[in-house]
Amino acid sequence: MVGSAIVRKLEKEGYHHIITRTSAQLDLRNQQAVADFFATVQPEYVFLAAAKVGGIIANNTYRADFLYENLAIQNNVIHQSYVNKVSKLMFLGSSCIYPKLAPQPLKEEYLLTGLLEETNEPYAIAKIAGIKMCDAYRSQYGCNFISVMPTNLYGYNDNYHPQNSHVLPALIRKFDEAKRNGDATVSIWGSGTPKREFLFADDLAEACYFLMQTYNDPNLINIGTGNDLSIAALALLIKEVVGYEGELIFDTTKPDGTPRKLMDVSKLHQLGWKHKIELKEGLALTYQNYCFLAGATN
Repeated sequence: MVGSAIVRKLEKEGYHHIITRTSAQLDLRNQQAVADFFATVQPEYVFLAAAKVGGIIANNTYRADFLYENLAIQNNVIHQSYVNKVSKLMFLGSSCIYPKLAPQPLKEEYLLTGLLEETNEPYAIAKIAGIKMCDAYRSQYGCNFISVMPTNLYGYNDNYHPQNSHVLPALIRKFDEAKRNGDATVSIWGSGTPKREFLFADDLAEACYFLMQTYNDPNLINIGTGNDLSIAALALLIKEVVGYEGELIFDTTKPDGTPRKLMDVSKLHQLGWKHKIELKEGLALTYQNYCFLAGATN
Protein backbone atom coordinates (compact mmCIF):
# COMPACT_ATOMS: atom_id res chain seq x y z
CA MET A 1 0.00 0.00 0.00
CA VAL A 2 2.62 2.55 1.05
CA GLY A 3 5.18 1.60 -1.57
CA SER A 4 2.69 1.82 -4.42
CA ALA A 5 1.49 5.22 -3.16
CA ILE A 6 5.07 6.55 -3.12
CA VAL A 7 5.64 5.23 -6.65
CA ARG A 8 2.47 6.98 -7.86
CA LYS A 9 3.68 10.24 -6.33
CA LEU A 10 7.15 9.96 -7.88
CA GLU A 11 5.66 9.17 -11.30
CA LYS A 12 3.33 12.14 -10.93
CA GLU A 13 6.37 14.35 -10.27
CA GLY A 14 8.06 13.13 -13.45
CA TYR A 15 10.52 10.56 -12.08
CA HIS A 16 11.13 7.64 -14.45
CA HIS A 17 14.09 5.70 -13.04
CA ILE A 18 12.19 4.25 -10.09
CA ILE A 19 13.66 1.00 -8.77
CA THR A 20 11.20 -1.33 -7.03
CA ARG A 21 11.15 -5.00 -6.09
CA THR A 22 8.33 -7.13 -4.76
CA SER A 23 9.00 -9.44 -1.81
CA ALA A 24 8.88 -12.34 -4.28
CA GLN A 25 11.63 -10.72 -6.38
CA LEU A 26 13.88 -9.68 -3.48
CA ASP A 27 13.83 -11.10 0.04
CA LEU A 28 14.98 -8.14 2.15
CA ARG A 29 15.57 -10.51 5.07
CA ASN A 30 18.39 -12.12 3.07
CA GLN A 31 21.62 -10.24 3.77
CA GLN A 32 23.48 -11.42 0.67
CA ALA A 33 20.52 -10.83 -1.63
CA VAL A 34 20.20 -7.23 -0.40
CA ALA A 35 23.96 -6.66 -0.72
CA ASP A 36 23.92 -7.96 -4.29
CA PHE A 37 20.87 -5.84 -5.16
CA PHE A 38 22.44 -2.60 -3.89
CA ALA A 39 25.78 -3.32 -5.54
CA THR A 40 24.04 -3.94 -8.87
CA VAL A 41 21.45 -1.14 -9.05
CA GLN A 42 23.22 1.54 -6.94
CA PRO A 43 20.11 3.49 -5.84
CA GLU A 44 20.58 7.19 -5.09
CA TYR A 45 17.56 7.65 -2.80
CA VAL A 46 15.84 4.98 -0.70
CA PHE A 47 12.32 4.97 0.75
CA LEU A 48 12.35 2.07 3.25
CA ALA A 49 8.64 1.26 3.47
CA ALA A 50 8.99 -2.54 3.51
CA ALA A 51 7.99 -4.30 6.74
CA LYS A 52 6.10 -7.25 8.14
CA VAL A 53 2.88 -5.67 9.39
CA GLY A 54 -0.50 -6.67 10.78
CA GLY A 55 -3.24 -5.92 13.28
CA ILE A 56 -3.54 -6.91 16.95
CA ILE A 57 -3.99 -10.65 16.25
CA ALA A 58 -1.02 -10.89 13.89
CA ASN A 59 1.25 -8.76 16.09
CA ASN A 60 0.47 -10.75 19.21
CA THR A 61 0.52 -14.19 17.55
CA TYR A 62 3.70 -13.90 15.48
CA ARG A 63 5.80 -12.01 18.01
CA ALA A 64 9.11 -13.62 17.09
CA ASP A 65 8.48 -13.23 13.35
CA PHE A 66 7.58 -9.55 13.70
CA LEU A 67 10.75 -8.83 15.68
CA TYR A 68 13.18 -10.93 13.65
CA GLU A 69 11.92 -10.14 10.16
CA ASN A 70 11.61 -6.39 10.67
CA LEU A 71 15.06 -6.17 12.27
CA ALA A 72 16.51 -8.17 9.38
CA ILE A 73 14.87 -5.97 6.72
CA GLN A 74 16.03 -2.75 8.38
CA ASN A 75 19.54 -3.93 9.16
CA ASN A 76 20.15 -5.08 5.60
CA VAL A 77 18.70 -2.07 3.78
CA ILE A 78 20.12 0.62 6.09
CA HIS A 79 23.60 -0.93 6.18
CA GLN A 80 23.77 -1.45 2.42
CA SER A 81 22.59 2.14 1.89
CA TYR A 82 25.66 3.19 3.88
CA VAL A 83 28.01 0.75 2.09
CA ASN A 84 26.81 1.90 -1.35
CA LYS A 85 26.83 5.62 -0.49
CA VAL A 86 23.11 6.29 -0.94
CA SER A 87 22.52 10.06 -0.96
CA LYS A 88 19.52 9.89 1.34
CA LEU A 89 17.40 7.23 3.02
CA MET A 90 13.96 7.62 4.57
CA PHE A 91 12.97 5.01 7.16
CA LEU A 92 9.22 4.67 7.77
CA GLY A 93 8.29 3.67 11.30
CA SER A 94 4.94 3.56 13.08
CA SER A 95 3.02 5.40 15.78
CA CYS A 96 3.22 2.23 17.91
CA ILE A 97 6.81 3.20 18.83
CA TYR A 98 5.42 5.52 21.51
CA PRO A 99 4.68 4.39 25.08
CA LYS A 100 1.20 2.97 25.67
CA LEU A 101 0.29 5.62 28.22
CA ALA A 102 2.23 8.56 26.79
CA PRO A 103 0.58 12.01 27.00
CA GLN A 104 -1.62 12.93 24.05
CA PRO A 105 -0.98 14.08 21.39
CA LEU A 106 2.23 12.11 20.86
CA LYS A 107 5.25 14.37 20.52
CA GLU A 108 8.45 13.09 18.93
CA GLU A 109 10.35 13.51 22.19
CA TYR A 110 8.11 10.97 23.97
CA LEU A 111 10.05 8.11 22.37
CA LEU A 112 11.46 5.69 25.00
CA THR A 113 9.82 7.47 27.95
CA GLY A 114 7.59 4.56 29.03
CA LEU A 115 6.41 0.99 28.50
CA LEU A 116 5.09 -0.08 25.09
CA GLU A 117 1.70 -1.62 24.31
CA GLU A 118 2.18 -5.33 25.01
CA THR A 119 0.37 -6.71 21.94
CA ASN A 120 2.63 -4.96 19.42
CA GLU A 121 5.81 -4.62 21.48
CA PRO A 122 8.01 -6.75 19.16
CA TYR A 123 7.06 -4.68 16.10
CA ALA A 124 7.54 -1.43 18.02
CA ILE A 125 10.96 -2.51 19.31
CA ALA A 126 12.06 -3.30 15.75
CA LYS A 127 10.90 0.10 14.53
CA ILE A 128 12.63 1.89 17.42
CA ALA A 129 15.82 0.02 16.52
CA GLY A 130 15.45 1.31 12.95
CA ILE A 131 15.16 4.90 14.16
CA LYS A 132 18.23 4.54 16.35
CA MET A 133 20.12 2.82 13.54
CA CYS A 134 19.49 5.75 11.19
CA ASP A 135 20.69 8.16 13.89
CA ALA A 136 23.75 6.02 14.59
CA TYR A 137 24.80 5.85 10.92
CA ARG A 138 24.29 9.61 10.68
CA SER A 139 26.40 10.19 13.81
CA GLN A 140 29.22 7.77 12.98
CA TYR A 141 29.37 7.95 9.19
CA GLY A 142 27.61 11.21 8.28
CA CYS A 143 24.79 9.44 6.40
CA ASN A 144 21.72 11.52 5.58
CA PHE A 145 19.28 8.93 6.93
CA ILE A 146 15.97 10.29 8.28
CA SER A 147 13.08 8.63 10.15
CA VAL A 148 9.40 9.45 9.72
CA MET A 149 6.58 8.08 11.89
CA PRO A 150 3.26 7.72 10.04
CA THR A 151 0.02 7.38 11.94
CA ASN A 152 -2.45 4.58 11.07
CA LEU A 153 -2.67 4.31 7.29
CA TYR A 154 -5.33 3.16 4.85
CA GLY A 155 -5.99 3.43 1.13
CA TYR A 156 -5.47 1.73 -2.21
CA ASN A 157 -4.01 -1.80 -2.13
CA ASP A 158 -4.56 -2.24 1.61
CA ASN A 159 -4.50 -5.67 3.27
CA TYR A 160 -8.02 -7.00 3.90
CA HIS A 161 -7.05 -10.39 5.36
CA PRO A 162 -9.74 -11.46 7.90
CA GLN A 163 -7.18 -12.15 10.68
CA ASN A 164 -4.04 -10.18 9.83
CA SER A 165 -5.37 -6.79 8.69
CA HIS A 166 -5.57 -3.52 10.61
CA VAL A 167 -8.81 -2.22 12.05
CA LEU A 168 -9.97 0.03 9.19
CA PRO A 169 -9.62 -2.46 6.30
CA ALA A 170 -10.91 -5.23 8.56
CA LEU A 171 -14.08 -3.22 9.18
CA ILE A 172 -14.51 -2.48 5.49
CA ARG A 173 -14.41 -6.19 4.74
CA LYS A 174 -16.73 -7.04 7.64
CA PHE A 175 -19.38 -4.52 6.64
CA ASP A 176 -19.19 -5.36 2.95
CA GLU A 177 -19.56 -9.11 3.60
CA ALA A 178 -22.40 -8.49 6.08
CA LYS A 179 -24.18 -6.31 3.51
CA ARG A 180 -23.79 -8.95 0.78
CA ASN A 181 -24.89 -11.78 3.10
CA GLY A 182 -27.80 -9.85 4.61
CA ASP A 183 -26.45 -10.25 8.14
CA ALA A 184 -28.45 -8.50 10.87
CA THR A 185 -25.40 -7.67 13.00
CA VAL A 186 -21.67 -7.03 12.73
CA SER A 187 -19.35 -7.79 15.66
CA ILE A 188 -16.63 -5.22 16.38
CA TRP A 189 -13.54 -6.10 18.41
CA GLY A 190 -13.29 -4.42 21.81
CA SER A 191 -15.34 -1.71 23.46
CA GLY A 192 -15.22 0.80 20.61
CA THR A 193 -13.83 3.47 22.94
CA PRO A 194 -10.14 3.58 21.89
CA LYS A 195 -9.37 6.50 19.62
CA ARG A 196 -7.31 6.31 16.46
CA GLU A 197 -6.00 8.69 13.82
CA PHE A 198 -6.04 7.71 10.14
CA LEU A 199 -4.10 9.07 7.17
CA PHE A 200 -4.80 8.23 3.53
CA ALA A 201 -1.74 6.49 2.03
CA ASP A 202 -1.52 8.91 -0.90
CA ASP A 203 -1.32 11.78 1.58
CA LEU A 204 1.52 9.92 3.30
CA ALA A 205 3.30 9.66 -0.06
CA GLU A 206 2.92 13.42 -0.52
CA ALA A 207 4.45 13.99 2.92
CA CYS A 208 7.32 11.56 2.25
CA TYR A 209 8.13 13.30 -1.03
CA PHE A 210 8.04 16.68 0.71
CA LEU A 211 10.29 15.52 3.57
CA MET A 212 12.74 13.76 1.27
CA GLN A 213 13.32 17.16 -0.31
CA THR A 214 13.28 19.35 2.79
CA TYR A 215 14.03 17.41 6.01
CA ASN A 216 17.60 16.52 6.93
CA ASP A 217 17.58 16.38 10.73
CA PRO A 218 18.66 13.50 12.99
CA ASN A 219 15.42 13.40 14.99
CA LEU A 220 12.30 11.56 13.86
CA ILE A 221 9.25 13.43 12.60
CA ASN A 222 5.57 12.47 12.88
CA ILE A 223 3.27 12.27 9.85
CA GLY A 224 -0.47 12.40 10.48
CA THR A 225 -3.60 14.53 10.41
CA GLY A 226 -3.68 15.70 14.03
CA ASN A 227 -7.29 14.46 14.30
CA ASP A 228 -8.66 11.20 15.71
CA LEU A 229 -11.98 9.46 16.41
CA SER A 230 -13.20 6.47 18.41
CA ILE A 231 -13.34 3.00 16.87
CA ALA A 232 -17.12 3.13 17.38
CA ALA A 233 -17.32 6.37 15.38
CA LEU A 234 -15.07 4.88 12.70
CA ALA A 235 -17.32 1.83 12.48
CA LEU A 236 -20.40 4.00 12.02
CA LEU A 237 -18.64 6.00 9.30
CA ILE A 238 -17.59 2.85 7.43
CA LYS A 239 -21.10 1.42 7.88
CA GLU A 240 -22.46 4.53 6.14
CA VAL A 241 -19.91 4.44 3.31
CA VAL A 242 -20.51 0.73 2.65
CA GLY A 243 -24.28 1.09 2.93
CA TYR A 244 -24.80 -1.58 5.59
CA GLU A 245 -28.07 -1.23 7.51
CA GLY A 246 -27.70 -3.75 10.34
CA GLU A 247 -26.66 -3.31 13.97
CA LEU A 248 -23.22 -3.17 15.61
CA ILE A 249 -22.19 -5.40 18.52
CA PHE A 250 -19.02 -4.62 20.47
CA ASP A 251 -17.21 -7.74 21.71
CA THR A 252 -15.59 -6.58 24.95
CA THR A 253 -13.90 -9.97 25.44
CA LYS A 254 -11.45 -8.89 22.72
CA PRO A 255 -8.55 -6.50 23.46
CA ASP A 256 -8.77 -2.77 22.81
CA GLY A 257 -5.05 -2.12 22.42
CA THR A 258 -3.63 1.30 23.22
CA PRO A 259 -6.36 3.68 24.53
CA ARG A 260 -5.34 6.52 22.22
CA LYS A 261 -2.66 7.22 19.61
CA LEU A 262 -2.96 10.78 18.33
CA MET A 263 0.14 12.21 16.68
CA ASP A 264 1.40 15.70 17.39
CA VAL A 265 2.08 16.96 13.86
CA SER A 266 2.98 20.54 14.75
CA LYS A 267 6.59 19.94 13.65
CA LEU A 268 5.39 18.83 10.20
CA HIS A 269 2.89 21.69 9.93
CA GLN A 270 5.61 24.19 10.79
CA LEU A 271 7.65 22.88 7.87
CA GLY A 272 4.71 23.66 5.59
CA TRP A 273 2.93 20.35 4.95
CA LYS A 274 -0.66 19.38 5.83
CA HIS A 275 -2.86 16.48 4.74
CA LYS A 276 -5.47 17.04 2.02
CA ILE A 277 -7.80 14.01 2.04
CA GLU A 278 -10.27 13.90 4.91
CA LEU A 279 -11.41 10.58 6.36
CA LYS A 280 -14.86 10.23 4.78
CA GLU A 281 -13.52 11.01 1.30
CA GLY A 282 -10.63 8.61 1.82
CA LEU A 283 -12.96 5.86 3.02
CA ALA A 284 -15.11 6.20 -0.10
CA LEU A 285 -12.03 5.92 -2.34
CA THR A 286 -10.73 2.97 -0.34
CA TYR A 287 -14.06 1.13 -0.46
CA GLN A 288 -14.21 1.59 -4.24
CA ASN A 289 -10.74 0.07 -4.44
CA TYR A 290 -11.75 -2.79 -2.13
CA CYS A 291 -14.74 -3.62 -4.34
CA PHE A 292 -12.47 -3.61 -7.40
CA LEU A 293 -9.92 -5.88 -5.71
CA ALA A 294 -12.63 -8.20 -4.40
CA GLY A 295 -14.16 -8.42 -7.87
CA ALA A 296 -10.79 -9.16 -9.43
CA THR A 297 -10.18 -12.09 -7.07
CA ASN A 298 -13.67 -13.63 -7.33
